[in-house]
Amino acid sequence: LAPRPIPASTLTLCSATMPPQRSKPVALTACAAAAAVAVAAAGGAFAVGSFSAPHPQIAVDRVLQVGASGRLQSSARSSTAVASAAACAVVAVAAATTAAGLRRAKRGHGAAAAATSQGARTSLRANPTAIFETTMGTVKAEIFLKEMPLTASNFIDLVETGYYNGFHFHRVIPNFMAQFGCPFSKDPRSPRAGTGGPKDGTSFKVTGGEYDGKTITRKNGGNIPDEFVSKISNSPGTLSMANTGSPNSGGSQFFLNVVNNDFLDFFNPKTPSKHPVFGKITEGFEIVKAITETRTMNDAPVKPVQMVSITIQR
Repeated sequence: LAPRPIPASTLTLCSATMPPQRSKPVALTACAAAAAVAVAAAGGAFAVGSFSAPHPQIAVDRVLQVGASGRLQSSARSSTAVASAAACAVVAVAAATTAAGLRRAKRGHGAAAAATSQGARTSLRANPTAIFETTMGTVKAEIFLKEMPLTASNFIDLVETGYYNGFHFHRVIPNFMAQFGCPFSKDPRSPRAGTGGPKDGTSFKVTGGEYDGKTITRKNGGNIPDEFVSKISNSPGTLSMANTGSPNSGGSQFFLNVVNNDFLDFFNPKTPSKHPVFGKITEGFEIVKAITETRTMNDAPVKPVQMVSITIQR
C-alpha cells in the first residue's frame, strides 16, 4: 500500500617476392598461372610492378596481362626467362592463403556490422506505452522498460494476459494518488480490495537489465523482487509500485501520483518508504486527477471507477 502523505514538517530523515627479372615476354608456367588464378580468386588486382594484399603481403615484380586471345602473358623486367617452379609454388600458396584471409575478413566485418546495427536498433527502441481505458476516460503512460526492466516486465506481462481488465480503483486520495491493481477489486465493494495480488507460481520473462532473458516466478502472495536501480522520483504523473513496507512485497498493485510525493522515493534517506517508479503519464493526467477527487467512502470511490482494459503499444 502507498502510505498516506506526511506533513513536510515531520520529515527529517613471404613476402614471397619474385626476384627482379628482365626478359622478353614469355608464356607463364603452369605453376605461375596457378598463382595468378589464386590471386584473382581472392579478389585481388593485378598492377604494374606488384600485387599486394593486407596480410600476408605478396609482391610479384612483373606485369600480368590477359591478352585478347585469352592467353596469360608476362612481360618481365629481368634477364631470367621464367621464375623457378619452387618460387611459383610459394607465390601460389601465399596467394591462396591471402584468398582465404580475405574471405574470413569479409565475413568478420559483415558479422560485426550486423551486430552493431542490431545494437543500435535495440538502444534506439522507444519504451512501450500503456493505454488505460477507464470509465472516466483514457490515460496513456510510458512504461520504463529500459530503466526498470524487471518491474516493467512484470506489469507488461500482467497487462498482456488480461489480468487487470475489469478491476476498479480501490483507494483514491485527493492531492496524493490513485491506487489500483488488486484482483479483489473486481467487486468494488469487497472489503478485501487492496489486499490481493497475482497467483503464486505465475511467471514472466524479463526484457533488459540484470535479469535479461530470465524467468521470474511470483511468490509469497504473487510478489516480485524489489528493483531499486533507477532513481526516478515519485513526481506528479508517475506510476509507482505499491507494497506492504516489507522487502519484496510488491506484486500487481500500483498507484498514480498526482502531486510530488518524493517522501516515497526508495533513495530518499529521510523516509523508510521504498516505492520504485516504473512509468509516467503522457496523456490524460487530468483524468487521473479527477479520479482522486471523486467522492469516496473509506478512500474507495462511492461511484466505482473501473479499468475497462489496459493494452500495451510498442
